[in-house]
Amino acid sequence: METIEKIKQQIAENPILIFMKGSPKLPSCGFSSQASQAIMACGEKFAYVDILQNPDIRAELPAYANWPTFPQLWVEGELIGGCDIIMEMYQQGELAPLIKEVAAKQSQE
Repeated sequence: METIEKIKQQIAENPILIFMKGSPKLPSCGFSSQASQAIMACGEKFAYVDILQNPDIRAELPAYANWPTFPQLWVEGELIGGCDIIMEMYQQGELAPLIKEVAAKQSQE
């Protein structure tokens, strides 16, 4: 499978998905750590892709997403943004309602 197809499939199959360095429990960079902590604080399940284990995705995703850095949070197929945007949304109380709404939709399907 082509890398871009793999990325599209991951985004399509996971309504809440973060592309990050490492894993939420063992992040490999400060930005990925902050972003995954904020998402975990919302209390819902989410998927992640460790780009350090997937160098093809690490190379291709910035061009596909038109976003140069990691982490990248995708919700329902839309790029939300990176660490700064995730943290800003979290601090302003916007992240949890978004994550909870998407998770609630999934549990109804």
